[in-house]
Amino acid sequence: MIDYPALAALSEIIRRGSFEAAAAALGVTPSAISQRIKGLEERMGEVLIHRGPPARGTARGMRLMQHLDQVRLLEESLGHADSQTATLRIAVNADSLATWFPPVMTALNVIYDLVVDDQDHARDWLGSGEVSAAIASDPKPVPGCDAVTLGHMRYHALATPDFIRRHFAPGVNAETLCAAPAVIFNSKDAAQTRWAQAVLGHPVHLVGHRVPASEPFARVVELGLGWGMVPEAMSGPALASGKLMMLSPEPLDVPLYWHVQRAMRQALEPLTMAIRKRAAAELRP
Repeated sequence: MIDYPALAALSEIIRRGSFEAAAAALGVTPSAISQRIKGLEERMGEVLIHRGPPARGTARGMRLMQHLDQVRLLEESLGHADSQTATLRIAVNADSLATWFPPVMTALNVIYDLVVDDQDHARDWLGSGEVSAAIASDPKPVPGCDAVTLGHMRYHALATPDFIRRHFAPGVNAETLCAAPAVIFNSKDAAQTRWAQAVLGHPVHLVGHRVPASEPFARVVELGLGWGMVPEAMSGPALASGKLMMLSPEPLDVPLYWHVQRAMRQALEPLTMAIRKRAAAELRP
C-alpha cells in the first residue's frame, strides 16, 4: 500500500527544492516531512531524494511524483478530487510552446508542469515514466501509450540580407555552410544539419552559437549573428519586412505527434481535443 501523504511530501520537495518549503506548503513541520521521506525510502529500499541544495528527485522519486500527479488527475476527472488542484506533467518542444501550444492549456483546470525538450527526444520522457503525455516527432508509441498525428511544423533557413551577402555570396554550398556561424538551439538540435544535408545531399559539420530558447534564438538570427532554422509561425513578419531572407527556398518540415499514456487517455481527452483542433489550424498537414 502506497503512503500517499509521504508521496505528497516527496512531490512538494522535488517541486519546491527543499524540505522546509515542502513543509510550509503542506502545513506541517520540516521534521514531519523528513520522517515521511525516511519511511518512504525505507519501504522502497532506495534513496528517492538527492538532498541538494536544491533537493532533487532520483529517477524513482520522479516516477513516484508522476504517479501521485496521475492519481490526482484521474480522481479529478471522476469528480472525486480533493482541495488541491491536480498537476499535469507533459513534455513539449520549445518551438511549439513558443507558437501554437499555449492556448490549448486552457482545456484543463490543472497546474501544468512542462518539461521542455527537443521534439526528437520528448518521447523519452514518456518511456521513463516521468510525464503523462508528450509532443514528439517520433510516430512510434511508447508501450502503454497512444500517438495522435498532429501535422508538420515548417522551418526555413533564415538570415539577414547583410549576413547572406557576407557569408553566402558564392551560394549555399558545403564550404559556405561550414564557414558561416549557425544558430543552434542546443546539443540535441539537429534541424540545421538535417536541412543542410537535405539541400547538399551529404552531411556537413556546422559550428555556431547555442541559444536554448525559441524567441531569443529568432532574435539572434534577426541581429545578424548567424543563420538558423526558424519556425514559419515566427518568421512571417521578419520575412515580409525584409529583415530576414531565406538561404534557399527548401523548407524543413518536422512531423509532430501527441503521445498520451493510455491509462490517462480519458482524463486528458479535453486537452487532446484542444491540441488536435489547434494543430489542424496552425500546423501544415
